[in-house]
Amino acid sequence: MNRIQNFFLAALALIAFSSFSQTNTTDSLDLKIGQMIMVGIGDRVSVNVSDSLLADIRQNLVGGIILFEKNISPLDSRNTLKTMIKTMKDQSAIPLLVSIDEEGGKVHRLKPKYGFVDMPSAAYLGKLDNADSTLYYNRGLARELKSLGINFNYAPSVDLAINPENTVIVKRERSFSGSTETVTKHALICIKAHHEMGIKTILKHFPGHGSSTGDSHFGIVDVTDTWDFKELLPFYNIMKSGTCDAIMTAHIINRNWDTTYLPATLSSQMVNGVLRNLMGFRGVVFSDDMQMHAISKNYGFEKSLELAINAGVDILVYGNNVSKKDKPVSAGEVHAEIKKLVLQGKISPERINEAYRRIIQLKNKEWNGKGK
Repeated sequence: MNRIQNFFLAALALIAFSSFSQTNTTDSLDLKIGQMIMVGIGDRVSVNVSDSLLADIRQNLVGGIILFEKNISPLDSRNTLKTMIKTMKDQSAIPLLVSIDEEGGKVHRLKPKYGFVDMPSAAYLGKLDNADSTLYYNRGLARELKSLGINFNYAPSVDLAINPENTVIVKRERSFSGSTETVTKHALICIKAHHEMGIKTILKHFPGHGSSTGDSHFGIVDVTDTWDFKELLPFYNIMKSGTCDAIMTAHIINRNWDTTYLPATLSSQMVNGVLRNLMGFRGVVFSDDMQMHAISKNYGFEKSLELAINAGVDILVYGNNVSKKDKPVSAGEVHAEIKKLVLQGKISPERINEAYRRIIQLKNKEWNGKGK
């Protein structure tokens, strides 16, 4: 593609973005809210033309989807997954974020048993502490993601391995190290490898989950007495490098920063106060999964949405990777609830516009072969 074609494509994208961001009709509110919603696709390993998920995508009720291992067919895994992703992408007027949790090690969906690439854990790479090895493995992973049509990875984890008894991060080998320098170094290499393939990444779990003594998948986690200020440093260092695409919040309480006892995902003092005002982050903030019990069992569906959006979270994640006793949540349900909160005046239209602008900027962002 020559430079003239690139110029016209860029101009068209700019015109499209301007028309989206400047309209104020009811339909544009629906579209903007839809871009704030990321959902899991249940147990699907394929989709057909009558699938309700495709209808949600066509109707702009959802801006992104997240895949899990259960969405990989045991038969002809690569082609089946690639076809399903392409079918979903083709239904979306605005480019769809197709995401996956691919940290490696124990958080590895695209396993070799399905014919995909091997990916060691962050702990292994951090202990090895060899830049070439980290780049090699992450390049292989990013190349795999690109070949499938996945454009967003929930990695790297930049949590520090502070508490050796931590069950959610440290014992699962999801942290590169307890050293700020080592975590920053290998996270930047991971990001570079993904950007070379045009894959966007996310830093998690803000403000740091590696010192916790509990798991927010199962309930409230309070890190007030265990958290260390240095847990912010990998986030800050990578933000300042200019390569940070997005940041994910953790469902953890830290009364040193928020005396109201709200977890970071629902805390304006944490997201707007610490992350945006103190640290200067201007990009997209994702929630961790809103169906994790720290949120779903303590704040309820409506209240947690209201608090999270007003706290400064731009994309709400409902992974639907739940047990049989927990009810899946559709994009339509989330969309209707957010719209109701806006119409009731509990969330301002300005806040929706702010989130929407950030999301469109993220979707329009491109990286060259050098990862910058």
